[in-house]
Amino acid sequence: MTNFIHLPYIDPVIFSLGPISLRWYGVMYLLGFAFAYWLGSKRAKASNGVWTEEQFDSLLYNCFAGVILGGRIGDVFFYNIDIFMQDPLYLFRIWEGGMSFHGGLIGVIIAMIWTSGRQKRSFWQTSDLIAPLVPVGLGLGRLGNFINNELWGRPVENLDAVPWAMFPYGYTGTVPLHPSQLYEMLLEGAALFIILNLFIRKSRPLAAVSGLFLVGYGVFRFLVEYVREIDHSVNTAEDLITRGQMLSLPMIIGGIAIMIWAYSRQSADKK
Repeated sequence: MTNFIHLPYIDPVIFSLGPISLRWYGVMYLLGFAFAYWLGSKRAKASNGVWTEEQFDSLLYNCFAGVILGGRIGDVFFYNIDIFMQDPLYLFRIWEGGMSFHGGLIGVIIAMIWTSGRQKRSFWQTSDLIAPLVPVGLGLGRLGNFINNELWGRPVENLDAVPWAMFPYGYTGTVPLHPSQLYEMLLEGAALFIILNLFIRKSRPLAAVSGLFLVGYGVFRFLVEYVREIDHSVNTAEDLITRGQMLSLPMIIGGIAIMIWAYSRQSADKK
């Protein structure tokens, strides 16, 4: 097994100043937010007055708050409800880790609904602006998982077919693992970003971009779950579908429905 990658220890803390520590995972969130702000600001300025810079700033900061709050609440209630029932203060101990994409998505949707109401614009106009900005942050978050040595994939069954399989630091097994965090970084991050930003190069019906985001993320996450480590707190190896797949299915179905509705409404308007 020496021909496979053996990863060294990577300290999840970059540096500490007294009780305050800067962690790689937090840096990834900040980089994702910074990229979304940079690209979104450019598009707001190029919107011919549809978006002002101040409106976009307000929207993005609200969405960032929705990601943090929704991601933490979602992780607790989707995956760690037993810990919460025994210790309700666990919800507030964010430094102990735990963020859920699906919870973060709900938080962002709530933030977009609230911001759209205050700005007196369509929710779909808001979500179509935000959706193409999100994948880079998702990809960076998965890179943070990789650096943190967490959320590894399952043991590789066919070693010849997966020469990039890895032995994480501290792993005592004899079979290397799928680097599922890197799969998600490439699919949910890079591939989804490319797909969405190529899609918006042409004029699309309202809500179509949002629907494509839901389909794209849902499909990629559903597929990676087949090689991602099993969360034994909510699933067993015998389960036909994982909690992550159960949460992704409504995204896929909902995204398809939104795209069908968007294009059918466009066709009806042309008649």
